[in-house]
Amino acid sequence: MPYEILLLGIAVLIAIGILLHHPSKTLGIPSLLIFMGVGLALGNGEFNFVYDNLAVTSTVGAVALNIIVFVGGINTSTNSIKLAYKEGGVLSTLGVLFTTLILAALLYPLTEWSIVICLLFAAIVSSTDAAAVFSILESKKLKLKEKTDTVLEFESATNDPVALVMVVILTGIALAPEKAISGWEIGQTLLIQIGAGVIIAYLVGKLAVYLLNTIHLEEYGLIPVFVLASFIIAAYSSELAGGNILIASYVVGVVIGNGIKRGREVNKHFFNSVSWLAQSLMFIILGLQIFPQTLFSVFFLSLIPAVLLMFVARPLAVQLCYLPFRKASWRKRLFISSIGLKGATPIVFALIPAAAGVEGAIDLVHMVFFIVLFSILLQGSAIEPLANKLKLNDKDS
Repeated sequence: MPYEILLLGIAVLIAIGILLHHPSKTLGIPSLLIFMGVGLALGNGEFNFVYDNLAVTSTVGAVALNIIVFVGGINTSTNSIKLAYKEGGVLSTLGVLFTTLILAALLYPLTEWSIVICLLFAAIVSSTDAAAVFSILESKKLKLKEKTDTVLEFESATNDPVALVMVVILTGIALAPEKAISGWEIGQTLLIQIGAGVIIAYLVGKLAVYLLNTIHLEEYGLIPVFVLASFIIAAYSSELAGGNILIASYVVGVVIGNGIKRGREVNKHFFNSVSWLAQSLMFIILGLQIFPQTLFSVFFLSLIPAVLLMFVARPLAVQLCYLPFRKASWRKRLFISSIGLKGATPIVFALIPAAAGVEGAIDLVHMVFFIVLFSILLQGSAIEPLANKLKLNDKDS
């Protein structure tokens, strides 16, 4: 296909999604569903065009996710981190691990999957989605008491790396089940991923801040371009060094977003636009990749893990994470345990084993699609009523 037609098609799809964004926001429908719906409607044979390329979809999704996490870091103030890092940090690490183990243990006797596939599937859907959380909190204009919204935002912005590491490790085990992997190897991998990601991103971010604050660029438009280059250097050099690219993306975003003194507003507006472009591309290409006619074969099979995740695994994992935080009210614990919003991230993670060739992984992609859909429709719509019911909405005060 000529690249002109490809670019034209992508531009048309993005334009349609953007035009539908305002009415969808008025109705309280997340942008994820709009852009993904555009891809689903237009890309799978309905207009004599079929897109089916798992490798490209996985790559585009991964790059877009890196950008979204980076922009989330830029928009995260150090004050918010100081307020939420204890509770949010436990939720984004142990919470993901507990959710994975609990859901896998529940699924194993109910399905014909091996324990590795159960763990892999559970890891894919274990993390909450930053784009979905930010989008719904913003569209509902919710400000929650007890720093509940800050904790949710911090958790959703920082829990993807742990889930990604588990998905990558479990994909490797699923592809070579005969190869024994020790707990020491897994621990070593996690240490390298986190250590290299944090250290390299922090150093690159600090250097970028120093240069921007020392060399006063006369053209403000060059500041976000330099920041974009710094992000790419930090993220992909961390990955080459064995670090986790999502951790690196978030850390460099926080360091630069809170450190630069000139052009902060220009930088923020520029990257919010870049984030929207990344989300649009990611959601549309995910919609193009998923074939509606094959979805319904796993619809009923998806109901069981969706119910177990929303009503058992996530709530139990959150309650376990909150055991050390005795001052947190039961209202806050109940709200956070009930709101584990999923978005495009689990679908991107599901594409990793599918693109790697894990047997039956394409069915996992379709099941994850429904779990995301159920999460957005049920948990997304429940945020405001539940906040009001639990008297956590600041408007009630």
